[in-house]
Order: sequence, then structure tokens, then C-alpha cells
Amino acid sequence: MPDLLRQLSGLGGCTHPIRLDGHRTEYDVNIRTGEIGPVLRHVDSAALPAGQLLVRCNNRRTTRCPACAEVYRRDTFHLITSGLRGGKGIPEQVAAHPRVFATLTAPSFGPVHNRPTGPAGSVRKCRCGIRHGQDAAALGAPLDPNSYDYEAAVLWNAHAGMLWRRFSIYLRREVARRAGLSQRAFRQHARVSFAKVAEYQKRGAVHFHAVIRLDGPDGGDSPPPSWATAELLTDAINTATVKARVDGPVIDGYAHSFTFGRQLDVRTIRSAEFDGGQELTERAVAAYIAKYATKGAETATGALDRPLKFLAELAQLDISDHARRLIRTAWTLGARKDLENLRLRAWAHMLGFRGHFSTKSRRYSTTLGALRDARAEWRRAQAAVANGPEPDTTYVLAHWVFAGTGLSSAEAWLAASLEPAPGTEGEPTHAR
Repeated sequence: MPDLLRQLSGLGGCTHPIRLDGHRTEYDVNIRTGEIGPVLRHVDSAALPAGQLLVRCNNRRTTRCPACAEVYRRDTFHLITSGLRGGKGIPEQVAAHPRVFATLTAPSFGPVHNRPTGPAGSVRKCRCGIRHGQDAAALGAPLDPNSYDYEAAVLWNAHAGMLWRRFSIYLRREVARRAGLSQRAFRQHARVSFAKVAEYQKRGAVHFHAVIRLDGPDGGDSPPPSWATAELLTDAINTATVKARVDGPVIDGYAHSFTFGRQLDVRTIRSAEFDGGQELTERAVAAYIAKYATKGAETATGALDRPLKFLAELAQLDISDHARRLIRTAWTLGARKDLENLRLRAWAHMLGFRGHFSTKSRRYSTTLGALRDARAEWRRAQAAVANGPEPDTTYVLAHWVFAGTGLSSAEAWLAASLEPAPGTEGEPTHAR
């Protein structure tokens, strides 16, 4: 029992771990001769307390695994923060670069139930004549489902990633134009860096939250030119949002074309020392973006958090009628040969959106991979303190095969009694 508790505690609270069968053997190697020496460690899954190696699922969705999603959220927070005020290998001088927080939304596909606000934040009546509560089930649902353009809504989600890429191209052009530079010359003077996440609105349409920064030609390592200001960046974003356009498919004689909606919010990010209660601070922005990195369509529309195998599964699911129609529309469009490149059936549970939820430009900040490597290195250092330093060179033979997922009822009961260590990652100590 104590050994099983130790193996489960190594999961850091993961409730849906991956189970592996196999073995791992480590040999000492003589650096000078290359001769393979004695066995240092041997792990066989059958000899582990759970009968298998348990590895964290690392799922980013809160609905699937709260513990792994929390690690992902914290990593995203540090990734965004390092691009705002430095750290994790990014110089602190980025805090002085022009930075804005922008929200780009989808266009309208038909009127929906909402909570319009009035003066001093007061809530007005919806078009339906009702003043909806904050958690009202009707929010986001169409006022008239029969006239709502479900086809355009799904196809917009499917093209949202391409639309963002087109926007980023136009943004660089607009910044260069305001600086009086050509595209080639602009690269020698400045660089646009960004990090963004996608969020689902209640109506099921994706919109983007992004931190956008103006740097020197070497990214955060070089200061931006004197003409680079938050005001210039804001103006360029406004124009690029209007110009960005992606041509979509022609369906039943109608040629779809996708743009961003009219609702655009761009706010300058101020450092904490300039916070007077009104400005947007670095910490607030990072926390806000990280929160949405662990959510999907299921948190906004009550849709699914996993792919569908058959459309008939919809009949057994407790989801809203609006989410059901969006998923059904994606499934139907996915059967068209001219849309097979969009893979809409594979992404029907995401209402057509098939892009990454969290992306960044190369020079914005550190990477999620670097943060995970640093955490793994820290774990190795802790193991070295407990078990002694590892040899300089080892030869490893390992073979693992997938055996399933999840915990048995007894393992789940034991795991619930443990207090997980926030930010820990799942390889059991027996496998180190």
C-alpha cells in the first residue's frame, strides 16, 4: 500500500493517467573506453505497485483533468508574463516596449440572446424583452434558430486560424507603412511579436485574445525604434483587422468570405507601477489569457470535450440545442468532398475550429517546451539529492506499449486521499 501511494503521488493529482506496459534498463558506460558496465536501474511494469507504469495525461482541458490543466495554465501564465516583463531567458527591458492587449471577435451570424450593458455597468433587457442573468442558459442561443446562419458560423471557426495569420501579415505591413518603411526595410528596424489564445463565446464562435508587442529587429533583446509607440500599434491593429480577409468555399452558389467582426477592443498594457486602478496591468493580462488556455467549446456552449465517432452519439448527450445544431452542421459539411481538407467531422466537437488554442511568435518569449524541460531538470536535481548523483554517461534500453488510460476504482479512491503537489509532473519515482 505505501508503494502504491508513492506511485500515485507521482502523478501530481492526474485523474486520467496513461498506463504503459514494458521495461526500462539503465547501464553505466565507461566514458574513456565506451564499455557498457553493470546495470544501474531496472524497471519492469509488472513489478510496479499498480502493475503498470502510470504517466500523466498532460491534457490541457479542465473538464478532462483538472490537475494537468492547472499545470498547463501556470505554464501559459509564465509564458505570457515573461514576454511582458522579462524572465525565463527574456530581458527585463521588454517591459518598456510598446504593448497592447487586443480582442478580435467573429462577425454576426444572426441575433442571439445577450446581456447588453448600460451606464455604470447596468444590465439592460435583451432583444427578447428579458433581462438575462449572468448564467442564464439562453445566453448565446439564437433568437430565431431557423434564420441563424449555422453554416457560416461553423465555416468561420474552421477558417479562424487562417484569418489570424492573414491579420498578422497585414499588421506588419500597416506598422511599416506608418513608419515610412518598406517591408524589407521594416525587418531591419523593428519586429512585431505576439502571443494569443482562442476563446469560445456563448454563441459558439471563436475569438482571439492577444498580447501584441513592438520590438527592435532582434525581438525582445533589442529596443524598439523611437517611432514605435502603443498608439501607432493600436492604429495599425485597427486597420489590419478591417483589411484581413480569407476567401472560403462556394456552397450552393454562395461564395463565403471571412472577416473579423466589428467588435474590436485594443488597450495599452501598463506596468504595475503605473497602475492607477484603470490601466491594464501585466499580471492581469497574463492571468486572463492563461485562464482561457485550459478551456474549449464545452465551457462556453455546453458542447463536447472529445471527438465524435458517430453522429448518433448526439442523441445521448445532454447538450444545448444550439450546440447540437452547430455540431450537426459541422458533421454534415464534413461529408462534402470539396471541404474534406477542413476535416470538419474530426473537429465537429470543436464546432469546426481546428487551430491551436495557444500560439505565439518565435521571439515573443520562452516556450512551453522550455518550461517543461526546466521542470524535468528540477525533478532530476531533486532525485539526485535523494538518491545520489547519476553517472555522467548511461546507456538506456526501454520498451513501452500503451495499455490503457485511467485509474481503477481502488486507485482513484487512494488518489483522492492524496494532496497533490501543484506543478508536479507524472513519472513515478520507480521509473527514474
